[in-house]
Amino acid sequence: MVLLLSLGGVFEFYDLFFTAYVAPGMVGAGLFKPESLGFFSALGPIKVAGFGTFVFATFAGLWVGALFAGQLADIMGRRVIFTWSMIWYMVCTAVMAFQTTGFDLNLWRFIAGVGLGVELVTIDSYISELIPSPERGRAYAVNQCITFSIVPVIAFLAYAMKDTQPFGIAYWRVIILIGSVGAIAVWFMRRRIPESPRWLVAHGRIEEAERIVADIERRVEEEKGIKLAPPDMSAAQSEKAERGSLGEVLRAPYLKRTVILSIFNMAQVIGFYGFAAWVPTLLISRGVTVTHSLAYAFIIAIANPFGPLLGVFFADKFERKTQIVGGLLVMAIVIVLFSQASASGWLIVLGVLFTLASNIMSYSYHGYQAEVYPTRIRARAVGFVYSWSRLAAAFAGLLIGILLHHYGVPGVAAFIGVSMLVGIVMILLGPATRGRSLESINH
Repeated sequence: MVLLLSLGGVFEFYDLFFTAYVAPGMVGAGLFKPESLGFFSALGPIKVAGFGTFVFATFAGLWVGALFAGQLADIMGRRVIFTWSMIWYMVCTAVMAFQTTGFDLNLWRFIAGVGLGVELVTIDSYISELIPSPERGRAYAVNQCITFSIVPVIAFLAYAMKDTQPFGIAYWRVIILIGSVGAIAVWFMRRRIPESPRWLVAHGRIEEAERIVADIERRVEEEKGIKLAPPDMSAAQSEKAERGSLGEVLRAPYLKRTVILSIFNMAQVIGFYGFAAWVPTLLISRGVTVTHSLAYAFIIAIANPFGPLLGVFFADKFERKTQIVGGLLVMAIVIVLFSQASASGWLIVLGVLFTLASNIMSYSYHGYQAEVYPTRIRARAVGFVYSWSRLAAAFAGLLIGILLHHYGVPGVAAFIGVSMLVGIVMILLGPATRGRSLESINH
């Protein structure tokens, strides 16, 4: 089940991460010149930010999807939203690939981003509800190891196809289309993913939930050749049919968690996507040529799945908060060193270290924020706190473009480093979750 959910996430991550690698092609095509951006070009900072407008459109759409449409997974179910949000962004991204002005490109990127935002929230909620507490950390590590494995593929395609025109189409348009075509396969695989039993119980569909759990138990017993222990009835009794609301996310006892995680999400995303979405451009600013920047970015991108892969071995042995704080601290130190380096070897090594640390931090906090809310409001709550990272990333994309223009990579590094320290302070204030049942954490 984790594998099938992760395969759905692969194409979502493809759609999310091609941003950095199609940037040189889009910029070279003149799509972010003032005359191509329409009324946006009337804003002075937009003229400076250039490609930052595309990053802004991406995360503005993700913000709308996570905050407003993410609630649909609590209302309609995890399975149906997982499926239809994927179809939404797949179709919209395909349409985007054929746009010829920066304004239209950004418009369709925003619309596609709405579907992407819903998908991220749904997958996080899904995994936390399907996997037992001793394995949840490892499940998120496996999930992100699989989904991040697509990033080096994108980087390689961008490097190998640069300045070519397959089928008479600009290479960056082909890269965008590949993700949409691949996502079609997941439409057929989704039939093997059951609805979340916890969600079914919360909506009074007890018999349906019982059938799914019984089937999972039967398959585990057959696979392991063991008889499972009786269920913990005290925990089961606390999962009763209840309808939640977004207002509950903003009231005690969950208000403190919501505030902490909202600020944390705004801080962490500045480092995570501030580097990931800009790495080829940052390399160019450090004196690397356009062609070599894509080659170096590909080498750095190879590190993406290895952070979560390492996490498979220790995700459930250490507190989630410890892993998040450790990742943020390494990111803050490495980005400062990256801003001062000029030798290509050091740039690559530091880029790899930053990527490893950011992806360990990523799987840890994705699991963490899904654990600290009850089933009835889980997707709403995750969508709400996660949406602030989308909003912050939208404006950070513009700000990084401006900082890069005026202050170079050191200015960007200072911005990212301070943001990582804010994230550390916030996450230290949250509850511990390792090895605890969802019911124990939620109460």
